[in-house]
Amino acid sequence: MYENRWFQVNLADVELPDGRHLDHFLIRLRPVAVATAVNEANEVLMLWRHRFITDSWGWELAAGVVEDGESVESAAAREMEEETGWRPGRLRHLLTVEPSNGLTDSRHHLYWSDAATYTGHPEDDFESSRREWIPLQLVPEMIARGQVPAANMAAGLLMLHHLRLGGGA
Repeated sequence: MYENRWFQVNLADVELPDGRHLDHFLIRLRPVAVATAVNEANEVLMLWRHRFITDSWGWELAAGVVEDGESVESAAAREMEEETGWRPGRLRHLLTVEPSNGLTDSRHHLYWSDAATYTGHPEDDFESSRREWIPLQLVPEMIARGQVPAANMAAGLLMLHHLRLGGGA
């Protein structure tokens, strides 16, 4: 029904188990790559940003779409450096989530590193108002207070909290 370089909107004829049919809209999106780093002090690199669609502020991890011909891991490293000014060390896959699988086929692939090198002021500094190393131990409470509103980011941060700190709050 509609297509641009970011997404497609399609109308599908869905057959239900009882044989009935219904029209269902679906949005096809490019994969999203997400990356962060956790330093020796167990602080996680995060961005404070505004999302105009929901008119909300919150903490997020660096993220963006995977470009044509780019691997998901390369996209994650590129986005982290462009948005934070920090180049990750060896990235490890954290998890893949489907934030809205009743409407979109979007998959968000989250990566993390235990090392990062500061390369300078972020190229895409307009994407966030600040970038900070946040103590990982604060993450569960930040999520509970609504300071990490994006479900994909909350899932990744909770997984990192579990991996690095054993899951205890």
